[in-house]
Amino acid sequence: MPLKNLRPITPGTRNAVRASFEEITTNKPEKSLTSNKQNHAGRNNRGRITARHRGGGSRRLYRHVDFKRIKDAVPGRVKSIEYDPNRTTRIALIFYADGEKSYILAPLGLAVGDWVQSGADAEISLGNSLPLQNIPTGTVVHNVELTPGRGGQMVRGAGTGAQVLSREGEYVLIRLPSGEMRRVLLRCRASVGQLSNPDHKNESLGKAGASRHMGRRPHVRGVAMNPVDHPHGGGEGRSPIGMPGPKSPWGQPTLGHKTRRKNKASSKFIMRRGRRR
Repeated sequence: MPLKNLRPITPGTRNAVRASFEEITTNKPEKSLTSNKQNHAGRNNRGRITARHRGGGSRRLYRHVDFKRIKDAVPGRVKSIEYDPNRTTRIALIFYADGEKSYILAPLGLAVGDWVQSGADAEISLGNSLPLQNIPTGTVVHNVELTPGRGGQMVRGAGTGAQVLSREGEYVLIRLPSGEMRRVLLRCRASVGQLSNPDHKNESLGKAGASRHMGRRPHVRGVAMNPVDHPHGGGEGRSPIGMPGPKSPWGQPTLGHKTRRKNKASSKFIMRRGRRR
């Protein structure tokens, strides 16, 4: 999906690089598959801020996307490719042969009029969902399950795709977009293809107001605070943080500090960790 550079008629559009939305075929979602999304501004059920720098933003409807893809042996036709404000990839509206409708994650190359299907007997074609034991090695997949029947939990971001490498007993070895190699049960499902909107990583909002429209408030640096507010705060003028390594506002080591538990149960399924960013 190509990007477009805006004309520099204002300071905000001078450095903006936005999506062209050429693949979008409609600007209205399917009403029966949407619901209101309440904005909690980073607060939990007690009113405490648990996610900082959140609040405001444009109102949006939540699109109910089918991550399980358990409607087997019923073909569905792609009615439209739509924009979803709640995720980075595009979604596709599917009209099934029995009259049911659903949203799925749209892989790159899926077009209006194409047919998709789920189940072990489905073809290895774009947008189809199958158990990993029926997907040949070397295939690029997305929306990968970790627990059979729970729905896809991995590889759901724009432009991402995992590769099926080999089969070992009752497990399949897949390479995730991060470079991590992980074993997944054969019964877990995955969808064929790389996800749409691969140029999302190259977009530039261009102005602070665009972040506010997305519900992101200003992120204040710790060194600009007082000592009572952050471990990095205080000092005369532009002072360094004054400690061997950076810390979070609550005093925990951060920026490279490993936080994964050493005795976590799922560690035995990870053959190789992902590359360090």
